Amino acid sequence: MNPARDAGRVSTAGMVLFPVQFTWPYGGRSVSVSGSFNGWTELVRMSQVEGSPNVFKAVCAVPHGSHEYKFLVDGEWRHDDQQPHRNGEYGMVNTFDTRPVPAEVVPQHQLSAVILNQAMPRISEEDVQAARRQISAFLAAHTAYELLPESGKVVALAVDLPVKQAFHILAEQGIPVAPLWDLSKGKFVGVISASDFILILRELGNHGSNLTEEELETHTISAWKEGKAYMNGQVDGHGRPIPRQIIFAGPCDNLKDVALKFLQNGVATIPVIHSSSEDGSLPQLLHLASLSGILKCVCRYFKHCSGSFPMLQLPICAIPLGTWVPRIGESNSRPFAMLRPNASLSSALNMLVQARVSSIPIVDDNDSLLDVYSRSDITALAKGRAYTHNLNDMTVYQALQLGQDSSTPYELRSQRCQMCLRTDTLLKVMEQLANPGVRRLVIVEAGSNRVEGVISLTDVFRFLLG
Repeated sequence: MNPARDAGRVSTAGMVLFPVQFTWPYGGRSVSVSGSFNGWTELVRMSQVEGSPNVFKAVCAVPHGSHEYKFLVDGEWRHDDQQPHRNGEYGMVNTFDTRPVPAEVVPQHQLSAVILNQAMPRISEEDVQAARRQISAFLAAHTAYELLPESGKVVALAVDLPVKQAFHILAEQGIPVAPLWDLSKGKFVGVISASDFILILRELGNHGSNLTEEELETHTISAWKEGKAYMNGQVDGHGRPIPRQIIFAGPCDNLKDVALKFLQNGVATIPVIHSSSEDGSLPQLLHLASLSGILKCVCRYFKHCSGSFPMLQLPICAIPLGTWVPRIGESNSRPFAMLRPNASLSSALNMLVQARVSSIPIVDDNDSLLDVYSRSDITALAKGRAYTHNLNDMTVYQALQLGQDSSTPYELRSQRCQMCLRTDTLLKVMEQLANPGVRRLVIVEAGSNRVEGVISLTDVFRFLLG
């Protein structure tokens, strides 16, 4: 849980919060608001209203009662003398009460602090646990067989295939991962994914590496997997590599167990494999399961009875979910990974590996979202053998262009970014994440698209399953 969001959450103890909109209509370059509602301990940055350059707004979740607040405008503390104010501990401050005001009685543009709607729904620990029990029971009663599409194609690669060829196949097929088949053993032995190619390219860029570009022509997937085991120190007492066992599910495995396999092993895809014999021979690859497929089953079942689950109606800012951008002055926070379009591709790959994230928001100088660079985008480098270039000389923008039509304006590329707002309900976020191919949503500020955080499929399932 991110401490910076404590003032904007409904605690599981049942505290009621009101979403309040603050407005500063007198211009400035940088405007923030702070007050007794957050203990005067943090500055909430306000966003310029499109088409009204002198107007700045921000929404905060505020507890019931009377409150004081002030604006920090270009480094100077100010209050709005056109609104209720008094002389307080921090000098002249504005004041308001969190009592819902009908919109027809007080027009919003006349107040600098306006309650946007009624209090957020009350939630208790009992409500949360009851919802979790019902979702767990649903998942335990359904099987991976229900994830299988009526028709589809699954691509598997031979483990003795050269790494370079595998790289091009994934790019041509438009897939980020493929199961590996070992003919000599007659079984599936693992997967190769975009993450493997990120590690390979980083290894190629390492001057002390034993792997050269020429060796990619003949270097097999199995040889790479052995080398990777050595790199990670996965060896036995005799110094031999310990092969990592394939993580898979059977069609009769219940969905709760499958979901837990995702969370416990930190993988994005799990092959669904069926074998008609007891010894596991003659396996059949049926499907590549993902958390989005499981979430789609959950949404389909609970959507029509969501009113019985207050937890699903909560805004995401009111629950411990996702990774959020640290607020000004916040300490002991996990760093939030973001990059500018002109950052080098090598820095993006290093960040993906070191921060252990699947994607990085690409932002402008105002931290507004432009695009997202994901691990799966690495396969675009197969186009024109772009991976042979020095990755320090290629920008993130150039790398993303490889996967796009060159005639598409850069501004329009943000349409492929999956976004949500802090005020969106948990159910709405779940429905977005249930779409095929979506693994995370970037939380943005309304109007400015300034990045506020990221919510992934893994975050949602960790919360749902407790």
